Amino acid sequence: MTLNPTEPNATGARSRLRVFAVTSGKGGVGKTSIVTNLAVCFAKLGRKVLIIDADLGLANVDIMLGLTSRGNIHTLLSGEHTLDEVLVEGPCGVMVLPASSGIYEVTHLSSEQRIALLSQLDTLEDVFDTVLIDTGAGIASNVMYFNAAAQEIIVVVTPDNTSVADAYALIKVLTQNFGEKYFHILLNMVQNEFEAINTFKKIERAAAKFLNISLDYAGFVVRDDHIRKAANLQKPMVEHTPAAPAARSIRYVAESLLAACGRSSMKGTPQFFWKRLLVEEQTNSFHEAPG
Repeated sequence: MTLNPTEPNATGARSRLRVFAVTSGKGGVGKTSIVTNLAVCFAKLGRKVLIIDADLGLANVDIMLGLTSRGNIHTLLSGEHTLDEVLVEGPCGVMVLPASSGIYEVTHLSSEQRIALLSQLDTLEDVFDTVLIDTGAGIASNVMYFNAAAQEIIVVVTPDNTSVADAYALIKVLTQNFGEKYFHILLNMVQNEFEAINTFKKIERAAAKFLNISLDYAGFVVRDDHIRKAANLQKPMVEHTPAAPAARSIRYVAESLLAACGRSSMKGTPQFFWKRLLVEEQTNSFHEAPG
């Protein structure tokens, strides 16, 4: 499979790179559904999108999209397959780097394996301008690593109290142990915007009281049975039933995220596509300099 570098936009410049980790404090909040549908929305908005399935050991992005790959992150790191052999194309040109399912060893990547994965993906820095990392749930070391290696973190939360409590715990660990200070909060499976905002305010109040961080209300996705029906058919809901209420919700979230200014400041931890990010940081600093 031949991948083409990102093309310049109308101004002659490439689209600014955005690397989002999509994460959650607990499982069952619809995180992977959010990732696959956001990816398709981003692609329809003209972005060149890569999904990295980083839910290592319990991967299901490829299953949700009905894809079959020759390999996965496990076979990539073992040298059995090359990156070009592992990547598989999904709907609307979205590319997917699948993870393995049911392999215990890959759920505990060593520092060397993590750096090797970053190095492999750096070869794609001229190909994609939007990367979605579907992390595992909770606060395991791999989850923390992939969140810290992304530019921006999207925390998916549902209205139930356990999801809210676990989301706050995840944010607290990322803040206190990894220095993260900025989070997008995306409410999923809500009845309406009123429930979404009330749920967001619960997390916001706790963060304001105990943590020195910034939370961004990224929007909400309504509870909608069309999501389950599309998943059963291994189709993104925004493609299968584009007029569904949840499809409209997630398109609005995608547009809002892209319209927002990306938090591209280089972190102290290793980052995906760090060379391109470094160039963008230097370019932005030059344009923002006084005089």
